[in-house]
Amino acid sequence: MTTVLLIIHLFVTIALIGVVLIQRSEGGGLGIGSSQGMGSFMSGRGTANLLTRATAVLAVIFMALSLTLALMNRGTTSGGRSLLDGPASSTPALPALPPVPQTPSAPTN
Repeated sequence: MTTVLLIIHLFVTIALIGVVLIQRSEGGGLGIGSSQGMGSFMSGRGTANLLTRATAVLAVIFMALSLTLALMNRGTTSGGRSLLDGPASSTPALPALPPVPQTPSAPTN
């Protein structure tokens, strides 16, 4: 079930990115949102309204899928661990130094 939701989430994400990039910004955007790019199908204002509504719908679906996936992953204990739950130190311990040999001291007279 999680895999299916992840695939749907991926498609919704790609669609949301595409719709946002198509929208006409103040600087002109990609230029697809104008009436010349759509031919005589829709006016410029109708295209802008359609893209705005599509963005809103895709954003709601994106958020719902994100929350659903987060709630589904919350109850799992195997494989669903957080990255912050790892060991405190990931660096290996340094090897111990070999003992320093003791030299016999010369007797003092």
